[in-house]
Amino acid sequence: MTAELVDETAATDRDEVKRPKGQSELGRSWARFRRNKLAFGSLFFIGLLILVSIIAPLVAPYGYDDMDVTNRFAAPLSESHLLGTDQLGRDVFSRMLFSLRTALIIGFTAELLGLLVALIIGLWAGWKGGRIEGALMAVTDVMYCFPGYLFSVIMVVIMGRSIIAIILAIGIAGWVGQARLVRAQVLKIKNYDYVEASRSIGTSPVSIAVRHILPNAIAPMLVTVSFGIPGAIIAESGLALMGLGVAPPMPSWGGMIVEGYIYVLAHPHMIAAPLVLFGLTVLSFTWVGDGLRDAFDSSEEDHA
Repeated sequence: MTAELVDETAATDRDEVKRPKGQSELGRSWARFRRNKLAFGSLFFIGLLILVSIIAPLVAPYGYDDMDVTNRFAAPLSESHLLGTDQLGRDVFSRMLFSLRTALIIGFTAELLGLLVALIIGLWAGWKGGRIEGALMAVTDVMYCFPGYLFSVIMVVIMGRSIIAIILAIGIAGWVGQARLVRAQVLKIKNYDYVEASRSIGTSPVSIAVRHILPNAIAPMLVTVSFGIPGAIIAESGLALMGLGVAPPMPSWGGMIVEGYIYVLAHPHMIAAPLVLFGLTVLSFTWVGDGLRDAFDSSEEDHA
């Protein structure tokens, strides 16, 4: 069997199984996603948040550690501070923007790290099978039984309260569920005809994984990633509540909420704005995840 025949078989199988006439499955999924106004609006909002986090040093009126000690606990809408100041005279609006950057860096990077570990273990276990699969799944089961949050706490205590340490702690603690998902997808896809045809002509496992398995497993992985990013943001805030978040003076939403909680009765503005933006960000990622899950559900009928 020639390589051209393998490619033709692969294309035919994908067209028959996944692609309706005239439009790709990805195109149909994107059309369904766009019709979900809440999910599409949330995606736009997330894009706006990412843009603001990138240009935070340009739009923030002050540095995140600039102190105006003569204007401590300034109320919102004051002359020089839009959202007021905290107990050290630091501008709440500026710190909230830099906290957004911190949250998104931790959320995206930790989730991508967890996904990378999950891909390596899930692909290897699902493709090899046998003893290798049994050993890798045994490790996965042990990690699954060990509380991920406790694992993160232990790692941060050992490595320190740097952003890198928190990313490693959250990412390594969060790969288990994704590894199981990737393995399940590999077990299903590796039996497709075009995969068997590629194996029969000696195509390398890496090439098969990149060309055939990963593209067909991308839908459920995108859904888990969209839910995993806010999970990582929440995990960092949880660590901050325990005094293990990002070390000062670097701001984070968790740190701002902890500081604001102390003064919540006398100066509620310190905690109100970070809580609102934190909640909207987490909800937006969750709504995008819900939209992706519905969009990739091919059993859902399209409506005009």
